[in-house]
Amino acid sequence: MDDMPNMSPPPKGDLTNTTYGTMMMSSSLTWGKDVIILFPKWPNNNLSMYVLALFLIFLLAVAVEVLSVLPKHRPAAKPYLSLLGQTGVHSFRTGLAYLVMLSVMSFNIGILIAAVAGHALGFFIVKVRDHGQHPDSPEPKV
Repeated sequence: MDDMPNMSPPPKGDLTNTTYGTMMMSSSLTWGKDVIILFPKWPNNNLSMYVLALFLIFLLAVAVEVLSVLPKHRPAAKPYLSLLGQTGVHSFRTGLAYLVMLSVMSFNIGILIAAVAGHALGFFIVKVRDHGQHPDSPEPKV
């Protein structure tokens, strides 16, 4: 039983687990560039990499919303090919959505704001595009 590592929680404020040498994540919202997003050592406390991470999360969230509007299934000579394409787009969108969710689980306020802003912009883009494609209107307004 002496081979078991000490399983007590680290002291308050210390996020380094000295037994295993890994960084532990906070379970409360934090602000700053000192965060791990998706991959170990990324953005690695580097401000420019943190800004890049914010931008990438923003773009991922926009892509999730834009891809959420799949084109309607059109009758074709091979309907299975159309359904296979829709399934591929749906799977890709779901993977992107999970990446955004995992990023937000870093509990970083900047990442949360970037994800919400990206979803908002993506939703706006989709609704503006849909607004211009009503059958009543003779030509698209956007």
